[in-house]
Order: sequence, then C-alpha cells, then structure tokens
Amino acid sequence: MITQLIANARKIVCKLGSNTLASKDGKINQSLLEEFADQAAALAKNGKQFVIVSSGAQVAGLSALDKWSRKQDIHYRQALCAVGQVELMNAWRRAFEPHGRHIAQILLTQDDFSDPIRTLNMRNTLFTLIDEGIIPVINENDTVSVEEIKIGDNDTLAAQTAILWSADLLILFSDIDGVFSKNPKEFPDAELVEEVRDIDTVRKNISIGAANNFGTGGIATKLDAAQRAFSYGIPTILAHGGRPRSLEALATGKQNGTAFPV
Repeated sequence: MITQLIANARKIVCKLGSNTLASKDGKINQSLLEEFADQAAALAKNGKQFVIVSSGAQVAGLSALDKWSRKQDIHYRQALCAVGQVELMNAWRRAFEPHGRHIAQILLTQDDFSDPIRTLNMRNTLFTLIDEGIIPVINENDTVSVEEIKIGDNDTLAAQTAILWSADLLILFSDIDGVFSKNPKEFPDAELVEEVRDIDTVRKNISIGAANNFGTGGIATKLDAAQRAFSYGIPTILAHGGRPRSLEALATGKQNGTAFPV
C-alpha cells in the first residue's frame, strides 16, 4: 500500500520531527538532511514535488548556544528558536545545494490559517515557489507564537500544509516505525498496524503513550493529523525517518510503516 501511495502521488508533503533530525548528541544530523535531500532530488526527476515541514529550530538553537540549554523561561526558549531557525535553514540549504535546488523558508502560526487573506497569500506563495523548482521548508513561527495563536505541533502543521497545497500525499517521518498496538519502546510484543482505514477505532484500541524527549507530540497528534488530511481526501504515511534512505526505502517497498489510505 505504501509503495502504491508514493507511486501515485505527485505532490508530497514530508514532515520531519525533531527526534528524526537530531543526532544522539542532540545536534542537527546534517548527514540525515543530506541523505533526505538526495532522495527527494532523485524522486523529483520523476516528476514528484516536495514541501518539507521541518521541526528542529530549538534543537538547532541548542547546538549553537548550549549555554542556554537549562533556561526554561519562555523568552529564552523563543530566542533560542530564533537563533536555531537560522541554523536549521542553513542546514537544509547545504543539504539541497549539491542538487542545484534552492530552499525557501516559510514560518507560520495558526492565525495564518484562520485568516482567509493570509491563507490565500500562503497558497499563492507556495505554488509559485514549487512551480519555480524551489523547495519550501515550513515551520511554526515559535519566536512569536503564544498559546492563543500556536499550532502546537508540526504533525498538525503538516496536515494543514497538505490541505493548503492540495497535496496527493502526507508523509509523517518520526522516530517510530508506524502505529503499534502499544508503545514499542516499552513493550517488545507490540505489533505494527500496517494499514489504518478507521482512525477512530484504532485510537480506541491502542495504547497512546506519551510524547518523546525533543518532540511536542506523540502518536495521538499523528493520528489527528492523518484524520485531518483524510477528511480532505489526502492519504497519510507514518514511518521511521531515521532508517537508512527511508524515503527511497518506502517508495521501493523496503521499509514498513503505517498507511492511512483514502
């Protein structure tokens, strides 16, 4: 099913979470970004278009300013994201540069999706960038986000982006292989659910578990994002982004995940 979904899709939104982008030392994993860019560029030669929803601003900020690592004050966290966003975009720029592809930064809040004029402008910008062969890299604008305008997690942002762009497919790359019957990090007998057609039933029958160290959302936010995309006729794939050449492996049937077909 996953191979078929990717083969049938032309417009693909890929979300990479903080735990996927971070290496074991807590810094941005540049080699992973370069590997992803290499795979996306190869698939683009076959007519596929990509929008990236990238977490990692705070992780990148901590890489640059480790002296702030213990500060929990909201102003420091937002300042850390402001520093980190520059580092994150520079990492993505270096990743795509060998392939002759430019990237573009788009920072959004929930207000942008609530205002019809802003939404239209976002959509027009997105289409223009992609038509010109530029890879949009989207993240929440954590520097200005407060509770009232906060999207909250990039799974939701990725689903909203897929809807905005009228994407053919949403891929959520995380640090898990997909939806399991229970938390695979705690229970060795957890079973991978390879295909989900009724998200409400799955949500009732699995053990949700908690969010992880870097990320803002656990499996619950991913199910919510898949359901949001599903309501607009957009299928979703949830898979481990840290596996070797994960995008390519999914496309060729060499890696498992969870498919949410429509």
